[in-house]
Amino acid sequence: MTIKVAVLGAGGVGGYFGGRLAQAGHDVRFVARGEHLAAMRGSGLTVESVAGDFALETVVATDDPAEVGVVDYVLLGVKTWQLEAAIASLGSLVGPNTAVVTTQNGVEAPQQVADVVGREAVLPGAVEVVAFLDGPGRVRHIGGLGKLTFSEWDNQKSERVERLRKALEESGLTAVVPDDVWVALWSKFLALGSFGAVATLADSPYGVLRSRPGMRHLIVDSMNEIKQVAKATGVELPGDAVDKTLAFLDSLPEAGTTSLQRDINSGKPSELEAWTGAVVRLGRATGTPTPINDILYELTSARTLAT
Repeated sequence: MTIKVAVLGAGGVGGYFGGRLAQAGHDVRFVARGEHLAAMRGSGLTVESVAGDFALETVVATDDPAEVGVVDYVLLGVKTWQLEAAIASLGSLVGPNTAVVTTQNGVEAPQQVADVVGREAVLPGAVEVVAFLDGPGRVRHIGGLGKLTFSEWDNQKSERVERLRKALEESGLTAVVPDDVWVALWSKFLALGSFGAVATLADSPYGVLRSRPGMRHLIVDSMNEIKQVAKATGVELPGDAVDKTLAFLDSLPEAGTTSLQRDINSGKPSELEAWTGAVVRLGRATGTPTPINDILYELTSARTLAT
C-alpha cells in the first residue's frame, strides 16, 4: 500500500530515507530550501550509497509545507537545533490521522513535537545511518543500515506503525518496532550524552577515548549518571546497558570522531543542548545529581564560545 510522506529536512537523513521510499513508489514530498531545493526541482535527487546508488529524475520538492497538504506521515529529518522551526511548519501537514516521526538525536524531541501536535500524533523514533549532503541535489550514504527504530508513544501495536514498517522494509530500509521505544531512545542516548562532550573537550578520536583508562572511566561515570536520569524519568535501562555501550565504543573506527566534536571544531551549530545539555536539564527537573555531566556541559559550552 502506497503511503504519502512529507520529509521536513531533505539532508542526509531525510534525503536518504525519503529517496528510498520514493524510489519504491511511495508518494514523497520533500520540504527543502536554497540551492538544494533548486537542484531537486531541476534535476531530481541523486543518492550515492553503500547499499546501491540510485537517482530520481523527478521529485516533488517545495519550500512551502502548505503546498504539500495533509499526509500520512511526516518524517522530521532536521537536526535538533532546527527542530523548533520545523515544528512550527507542521500545521498544514497534520490531519487527524497523520503520524509525525521524530528522528533526532537525544530524548527530548518527541515531547517537543507533542507539545504542539499532541502525543497521539507522534511516533517517537531514532535513526542509524551515516549520510550527508554531498552538494545540491546529492546525498551520500557511507555507513549504517539505514535503520529507523520507532513505535507508538505508549508502545501499543497499531495499523499505522505496521504500514510504515512495511513501507520502509519494502524500500530496502531497516525498520525496528521495539518492545519499548523509550528504552531504545535512551540506550542510544547513553552513547551520545557521554562520548560527545568528552570527545569534544579532549578533541580526540574514538581510539584515544577508549584506550586511556582515565578517559574511559570518565565516560562510564557520565553514562551511569545518564542511566539514573533515565530511571528518574520512568525509563529503566537494562543492567548491561553501560557495558554494551562501551562495547559499541570499542567497535568504532579508531580515527573516528563524534558529530558534536566535528561541528564545534568547525564553528557550526551543534547538538550540545540536546545531548549533554539535556542530561543536565532532565537531571535538575527530576532532582537527579549529574555532577560529571554538569562539568562536561559547562566546559564544552565554553568551547562553543571560543570557536
